[in-house]
Amino acid sequence: MAAPPLRRVTARVLPVSPDGTVLLLEERDPARPERHYWSSIGGAVDGSESLRDAAVREMFEETGLVVAPEDLVGPASTVENAYTWNGVHYLGVHTYFALPLSTEVEVRFDHLEAEEVGNVLGSGWWSVEAIDELEHEPPMLSEIMRAAVAAMEESR
Repeated sequence: MAAPPLRRVTARVLPVSPDGTVLLLEERDPARPERHYWSSIGGAVDGSESLRDAAVREMFEETGLVVAPEDLVGPASTVENAYTWNGVHYLGVHTYFALPLSTEVEVRFDHLEAEEVGNVLGSGWWSVEAIDELEHEPPMLSEIMRAAVAAMEESR
């Protein structure tokens, strides 16, 4: 009998440019290194950290960009889904924040956690329509991106 999935609460960030594209990361699962996919910035909430604080920390770790909790818009979406990473089964509860950001920023991977090094491969700005043509995680990423773009439009 398989072990039940581990519950994992994450805070995630979808930077949205003025033209409505979203900054995503190209990643791979170390258990399946041949499969590359696009996903949002973010990760697990540590201890008693708030969702906003976790999102800001993850933004720095995964992009090198410093933002403040009050820069985040939303939450734009909250999604629960089952997934596997590095052979471990998870039930994720993901809270997504939008963030206004220029495409001119420089993304750097100098602050990745050890397990992310070699598994975060790059970054790119994608439209909601374009992401549907690419491998991405979670499966409902385009709907989540739409919610982030809409949250940005509402906040203006």
